[in-house]
Amino acid sequence: MKLLITGASGLYGSKLAKLALSKGFEVYSTDIQRQLVFGKFIKLDITDKLRVDKVFTEVKPDVVVHAASLTDVDKCELNKDLAWKINVDGTKNIVASTENTNSFLIYISTDYVFSGKKGNYLESDKPDPINYYGQTKLQAETVVQSIKKSDFLIARPSVIYGSTPAAGKVNFALWLIQKLKQGEHIKIVTDQWNTPTLNTNLAEMTLEAVERHITGIFHLSGSTRVNRYEFAVQIAETFGLNKELINKTGSSTFNWSALRPADSSLDTSAAQLKFKNKPLPLAKALEKLKKELSLNETQ
Repeated sequence: MKLLITGASGLYGSKLAKLALSKGFEVYSTDIQRQLVFGKFIKLDITDKLRVDKVFTEVKPDVVVHAASLTDVDKCELNKDLAWKINVDGTKNIVASTENTNSFLIYISTDYVFSGKKGNYLESDKPDPINYYGQTKLQAETVVQSIKKSDFLIARPSVIYGSTPAAGKVNFALWLIQKLKQGEHIKIVTDQWNTPTLNTNLAEMTLEAVERHITGIFHLSGSTRVNRYEFAVQIAETFGLNKELINKTGSSTFNWSALRPADSSLDTSAAQLKFKNKPLPLAKALEKLKKELSLNETQ
Protein backbone atom coordinates (compact mmCIF):
# COMPACT_ATOMS: atom_id res chain seq x y z
CA MET A 1 0.00 0.00 0.00
CA LYS A 2 1.33 3.43 -0.97
CA LEU A 3 1.27 5.94 1.89
CA LEU A 4 2.07 9.60 1.27
CA ILE A 5 2.75 11.77 4.31
CA THR A 6 2.89 15.57 4.29
CA GLY A 7 4.91 17.19 7.06
CA ALA A 8 6.99 14.02 7.27
CA SER A 9 9.92 15.73 9.01
CA GLY A 10 7.75 16.60 12.00
CA LEU A 11 7.46 14.91 15.35
CA TYR A 12 4.38 12.94 14.33
CA GLY A 13 5.06 12.53 10.59
CA SER A 14 8.54 11.05 11.08
CA LYS A 15 7.26 8.55 13.66
CA LEU A 16 4.36 7.57 11.38
CA ALA A 17 6.71 7.00 8.44
CA LYS A 18 9.06 4.86 10.53
CA LEU A 19 6.23 2.67 11.87
CA ALA A 20 4.59 2.38 8.44
CA LEU A 21 7.86 1.15 6.91
CA SER A 22 8.14 -1.50 9.62
CA LYS A 23 4.65 -2.71 8.65
CA GLY A 24 5.54 -3.03 4.97
CA PHE A 25 3.98 0.15 3.60
CA GLU A 26 5.54 1.89 0.61
CA VAL A 27 6.17 5.26 2.26
CA TYR A 28 6.56 8.60 0.49
CA SER A 29 7.70 11.24 2.97
CA THR A 30 7.06 14.76 1.73
CA ASP A 31 8.11 18.04 3.33
CA ILE A 32 9.34 21.48 2.42
CA GLN A 33 12.78 20.53 3.76
CA ARG A 34 14.53 17.24 4.44
CA GLN A 35 15.39 16.65 8.08
CA LEU A 36 14.35 13.53 9.99
CA VAL A 37 12.86 11.52 7.11
CA PHE A 38 12.03 7.84 6.64
CA GLY A 39 11.01 6.26 3.35
CA LYS A 40 11.29 7.91 -0.08
CA PHE A 41 11.72 11.66 0.36
CA ILE A 42 9.95 14.09 -1.99
CA LYS A 43 10.37 17.83 -1.55
CA LEU A 44 6.91 19.38 -1.46
CA ASP A 45 5.52 22.80 -0.67
CA ILE A 46 1.81 22.17 -0.11
CA THR A 47 0.98 25.77 -1.10
CA ASP A 48 2.26 25.07 -4.64
CA LYS A 49 -0.80 23.54 -6.31
CA LEU A 50 0.97 22.50 -9.51
CA ARG A 51 3.71 20.76 -7.54
CA VAL A 52 1.14 18.99 -5.34
CA ASP A 53 -0.74 17.78 -8.43
CA LYS A 54 2.49 16.54 -10.03
CA VAL A 55 3.60 14.60 -6.95
CA PHE A 56 0.18 12.96 -6.50
CA THR A 57 -0.04 12.06 -10.21
CA GLU A 58 3.38 10.41 -10.07
CA VAL A 59 2.97 8.59 -6.74
CA LYS A 60 -0.74 7.68 -7.00
CA PRO A 61 -1.02 7.14 -3.21
CA ASP A 62 -3.62 4.79 -1.74
CA VAL A 63 -3.59 6.77 1.49
CA VAL A 64 -2.59 10.35 2.28
CA VAL A 65 -1.84 11.53 5.82
CA HIS A 66 -1.86 15.33 5.79
CA ALA A 67 0.15 16.51 8.79
CA ALA A 68 1.90 19.55 7.25
CA SER A 69 0.83 22.71 9.05
CA LEU A 70 2.04 25.98 10.52
CA THR A 71 1.68 25.04 14.19
CA ASP A 72 3.42 28.00 15.82
CA VAL A 73 0.38 29.56 17.51
CA ASP A 74 1.92 33.00 17.98
CA LYS A 75 3.36 33.09 14.46
CA CYS A 76 -0.12 32.32 13.09
CA GLU A 77 -1.52 35.25 15.06
CA LEU A 78 1.19 37.63 13.83
CA ASN A 79 1.27 36.43 10.22
CA LYS A 80 -2.31 35.54 9.35
CA ASP A 81 -1.77 35.50 5.60
CA LEU A 82 0.97 32.88 5.92
CA ALA A 83 -1.11 30.82 8.37
CA TRP A 84 -4.08 30.80 5.99
CA LYS A 85 -1.89 30.03 2.98
CA ILE A 86 -0.33 26.97 4.61
CA ASN A 87 -3.12 25.64 6.81
CA VAL A 88 -6.14 26.34 4.59
CA ASP A 89 -4.99 26.84 1.00
CA GLY A 90 -2.41 24.07 1.41
CA THR A 91 -5.14 21.72 2.63
CA LYS A 92 -7.33 22.69 -0.34
CA ASN A 93 -4.50 21.62 -2.65
CA ILE A 94 -4.05 18.31 -0.83
CA VAL A 95 -7.81 17.61 -0.85
CA ALA A 96 -8.13 18.36 -4.58
CA SER A 97 -5.24 16.03 -5.46
CA THR A 98 -6.54 13.38 -3.07
CA GLU A 99 -9.86 13.36 -4.90
CA ASN A 100 -8.08 13.12 -8.26
CA THR A 101 -6.20 10.00 -7.14
CA ASN A 102 -9.16 8.53 -5.17
CA SER A 103 -6.96 8.31 -2.07
CA PHE A 104 -8.13 7.88 1.51
CA LEU A 105 -7.25 11.07 3.41
CA ILE A 106 -6.34 11.36 7.08
CA TYR A 107 -6.11 14.96 8.28
CA ILE A 108 -4.28 15.81 11.50
CA SER A 109 -6.15 18.63 13.21
CA THR A 110 -5.88 19.95 16.79
CA ASP A 111 -7.63 20.43 20.13
CA TYR A 112 -7.26 24.19 19.49
CA VAL A 113 -10.41 24.14 17.35
CA PHE A 114 -12.18 24.45 20.73
CA SER A 115 -12.46 27.57 22.89
CA GLY A 116 -11.31 25.87 26.09
CA LYS A 117 -14.26 27.11 28.15
CA LYS A 118 -15.54 23.58 28.87
CA GLY A 119 -12.88 20.89 28.50
CA ASN A 120 -13.34 17.15 27.93
CA TYR A 121 -14.63 17.93 24.47
CA LEU A 122 -16.56 15.31 22.51
CA GLU A 123 -16.42 15.02 18.73
CA SER A 124 -20.02 16.26 18.67
CA ASP A 125 -19.20 19.50 20.53
CA LYS A 126 -19.25 22.64 18.44
CA PRO A 127 -15.77 24.02 17.68
CA ASP A 128 -15.19 27.66 18.61
CA PRO A 129 -11.47 28.58 18.32
CA ILE A 130 -10.13 31.62 20.18
CA ASN A 131 -6.91 32.09 18.18
CA TYR A 132 -6.08 32.30 14.50
CA TYR A 133 -4.22 28.99 14.44
CA GLY A 134 -7.38 27.25 15.66
CA GLN A 135 -9.47 29.15 13.11
CA THR A 136 -7.29 27.99 10.22
CA LYS A 137 -7.31 24.39 11.41
CA LEU A 138 -11.09 24.44 11.76
CA GLN A 139 -11.45 25.90 8.27
CA ALA A 140 -9.15 23.14 6.99
CA GLU A 141 -11.40 20.56 8.68
CA THR A 142 -14.32 22.04 6.73
CA VAL A 143 -12.32 21.71 3.50
CA VAL A 144 -11.59 18.05 4.28
CA GLN A 145 -15.26 17.38 5.01
CA SER A 146 -16.14 18.60 1.51
CA ILE A 147 -14.61 15.42 0.00
CA LYS A 148 -17.39 14.00 -2.14
CA LYS A 149 -17.08 10.36 -1.08
CA SER A 150 -16.62 11.26 2.62
CA ASP A 151 -13.48 9.12 2.38
CA PHE A 152 -11.58 10.84 5.17
CA LEU A 153 -10.62 10.72 8.83
CA ILE A 154 -10.08 13.88 10.86
CA ALA A 155 -7.87 13.15 13.86
CA ARG A 156 -7.60 15.67 16.70
CA PRO A 157 -4.59 15.23 19.00
CA SER A 158 -3.45 17.52 21.83
CA VAL A 159 0.10 18.61 22.77
CA ILE A 160 2.10 16.03 20.82
CA TYR A 161 5.38 14.91 22.41
CA GLY A 162 7.90 12.18 21.68
CA SER A 163 11.40 10.79 22.10
CA THR A 164 13.08 12.47 19.11
CA PRO A 165 13.55 16.16 18.28
CA ALA A 166 11.96 16.76 14.87
CA ALA A 167 11.82 19.55 12.28
CA GLY A 168 14.36 21.50 14.31
CA LYS A 169 12.12 21.65 17.38
CA VAL A 170 12.40 20.10 20.84
CA ASN A 171 8.96 19.11 22.16
CA PHE A 172 7.74 19.92 25.68
CA ALA A 173 8.71 16.57 27.23
CA LEU A 174 12.28 16.60 25.87
CA TRP A 175 12.70 20.28 26.76
CA LEU A 176 11.58 19.60 30.33
CA ILE A 177 13.82 16.55 30.76
CA GLN A 178 16.81 18.51 29.45
CA LYS A 179 16.19 21.47 31.77
CA LEU A 180 15.73 19.27 34.86
CA LYS A 181 18.85 17.24 34.07
CA GLN A 182 20.77 20.52 33.95
CA GLY A 183 19.35 21.47 37.36
CA GLU A 184 17.50 24.52 36.03
CA HIS A 185 14.43 26.02 37.70
CA ILE A 186 11.51 26.33 35.30
CA LYS A 187 8.06 27.93 35.44
CA ILE A 188 5.10 25.90 34.17
CA VAL A 189 1.50 27.11 33.98
CA THR A 190 -1.25 25.56 36.09
CA ASP A 191 -4.17 27.11 34.18
CA GLN A 192 -3.90 25.27 30.84
CA TRP A 193 -5.45 21.81 30.60
CA ASN A 194 -4.84 19.32 27.78
CA THR A 195 -4.74 15.61 27.01
CA PRO A 196 -1.07 15.20 25.97
CA THR A 197 -0.46 12.82 23.06
CA LEU A 198 2.58 10.57 22.61
CA ASN A 199 3.51 10.64 18.91
CA THR A 200 3.95 6.84 18.86
CA ASN A 201 0.42 6.32 20.19
CA LEU A 202 -1.02 8.69 17.57
CA ALA A 203 0.97 7.02 14.78
CA GLU A 204 -0.21 3.55 15.85
CA MET A 205 -3.84 4.70 15.90
CA THR A 206 -3.37 6.33 12.49
CA LEU A 207 -2.03 3.12 10.94
CA GLU A 208 -4.93 1.19 12.41
CA ALA A 209 -7.30 3.71 10.80
CA VAL A 210 -5.49 3.13 7.49
CA GLU A 211 -5.65 -0.65 7.74
CA ARG A 212 -9.30 -0.73 8.86
CA HIS A 213 -10.36 2.28 6.76
CA ILE A 214 -11.89 4.11 9.72
CA THR A 215 -13.62 7.33 8.67
CA GLY A 216 -15.17 10.31 10.46
CA ILE A 217 -13.89 12.60 13.20
CA PHE A 218 -12.04 11.13 16.18
CA HIS A 219 -10.21 12.57 19.16
CA LEU A 220 -6.92 10.67 18.96
CA SER A 221 -5.09 12.18 21.92
CA GLY A 222 -3.87 10.77 25.20
CA SER A 223 -6.68 9.81 27.57
CA THR A 224 -5.52 11.72 30.67
CA ARG A 225 -6.62 15.31 31.31
CA VAL A 226 -3.84 17.26 33.08
CA ASN A 227 -2.68 20.83 33.37
CA ARG A 228 0.81 21.68 32.11
CA TYR A 229 2.26 21.74 35.61
CA GLU A 230 0.86 18.27 36.42
CA PHE A 231 2.18 17.00 33.09
CA ALA A 232 5.65 18.33 33.95
CA VAL A 233 5.59 16.77 37.44
CA GLN A 234 4.57 13.36 36.02
CA ILE A 235 7.44 13.54 33.52
CA ALA A 236 9.87 14.35 36.34
CA GLU A 237 8.57 11.46 38.47
CA THR A 238 8.74 8.97 35.58
CA PHE A 239 12.33 9.90 34.79
CA GLY A 240 13.49 10.22 38.40
CA LEU A 241 14.23 13.94 38.08
CA ASN A 242 13.89 16.69 40.68
CA LYS A 243 10.30 17.95 40.51
CA GLU A 244 11.13 20.64 43.10
CA LEU A 245 12.75 22.54 40.23
CA ILE A 246 9.31 22.95 38.63
CA ASN A 247 7.58 26.11 39.81
CA LYS A 248 3.91 26.95 39.36
CA THR A 249 2.86 30.02 37.42
CA GLY A 250 -0.09 31.37 35.45
CA SER A 251 -0.55 32.12 31.76
CA SER A 252 -0.72 35.85 32.52
CA THR A 253 3.03 35.86 33.28
CA PHE A 254 3.79 35.06 29.62
CA ASN A 255 3.58 37.69 26.91
CA TRP A 256 2.04 35.54 24.18
CA SER A 257 0.62 37.08 21.00
CA ALA A 258 -2.16 34.50 20.75
CA LEU A 259 -4.71 33.43 23.34
CA ARG A 260 -4.50 29.83 24.56
CA PRO A 261 -7.60 27.78 25.44
CA ALA A 262 -7.82 27.28 29.21
CA ASP A 263 -9.07 23.71 28.88
CA SER A 264 -8.93 22.11 25.43
CA SER A 265 -8.76 18.55 26.82
CA LEU A 266 -10.39 15.92 24.61
CA ASP A 267 -12.77 13.10 25.51
CA THR A 268 -11.43 9.96 23.80
CA SER A 269 -14.40 7.68 24.56
CA ALA A 270 -15.29 7.21 20.88
CA ALA A 271 -11.72 6.20 20.02
CA GLN A 272 -11.57 3.89 23.04
CA LEU A 273 -14.59 2.03 21.65
CA LYS A 274 -13.57 2.02 17.99
CA PHE A 275 -9.82 1.41 18.05
CA LYS A 276 -7.82 -1.62 19.17
CA ASN A 277 -4.85 0.70 19.70
CA LYS A 278 -6.40 2.81 22.45
CA PRO A 279 -5.55 6.38 23.43
CA LEU A 280 -3.02 5.83 26.23
CA PRO A 281 -3.29 7.07 29.82
CA LEU A 282 -0.45 9.45 30.62
CA ALA A 283 1.39 7.08 32.99
CA LYS A 284 1.56 4.35 30.30
CA ALA A 285 2.54 6.82 27.60
CA LEU A 286 5.40 8.21 29.71
CA GLU A 287 6.70 4.70 30.44
CA LYS A 288 6.67 4.09 26.67
CA LEU A 289 8.53 7.37 26.16
CA LYS A 290 11.13 6.30 28.75
CA LYS A 291 11.75 3.01 26.91
CA GLU A 292 12.08 4.82 23.57
CA LEU A 293 14.61 7.29 25.00
CA SER A 294 16.55 4.42 26.53
CA LEU A 295 16.65 2.69 23.12
CA ASN A 296 17.79 5.92 21.45
CA GLU A 297 20.73 6.12 23.87
CA THR A 298 21.87 2.55 23.12
CA GLN A 299 21.69 2.93 19.33
